[in-house]
Formats: sequence, C-alpha cells, structure tokens
Amino acid sequence: MGFMKVNVLTMYEKLYEGNAEEVVLPGADGELSVWDNHQPCLYVLRPGRLSIIEKRQGLRDKKVIPIKRGIIHVEANRLTAMVEI
Repeated sequence: MGFMKVNVLTMYEKLYEGNAEEVVLPGADGELSVWDNHQPCLYVLRPGRLSIIEKRQGLRDKKVIPIKRGIIHVEANRLTAMVEI
C-alpha cells in the first residue's frame, strides 16, 4: 500500500499538508474513499467530516476536519481539497 500527497486548503489557510494512505470524504452522492493511485476526478463535497488516515511507524493515525462544503481534485497521486469550514 502506497501513499498519496494530500493538501487541504481554505481561502485563508492551509489546514493539512502531508502524505496519506486513505482519505474519506463526505461526497455529494455519498461517502467517498480515495486511496493512492486513484483515478483522476473532480468531486463536490457536502457538509460532514473529511478524514485523513496516515500510517507512521506501523501505526494508523486519523485526522478529522469538519467541513461545510468543498471540492476535491485528484490526479497523479495527489489529492487537493478546497473547503469551507
């Protein structure tokens, strides 16, 4: 299992930058799970929790960011989320 580069941004600040094993998102059509090498996509987010799962030294760490709405772009093993919190 590999990692993908993840950036979570608002208009005013960077909320997260790092490598993740998985990102779970509140998609407009339901929950979406993105892993490394996911196919390219643009996706609209609804209110909910954006969860970033990291794996460090054999342990899994989960970071949760509550959001009001947003959009993600996935391409070339990178996920960029523009969100409103």
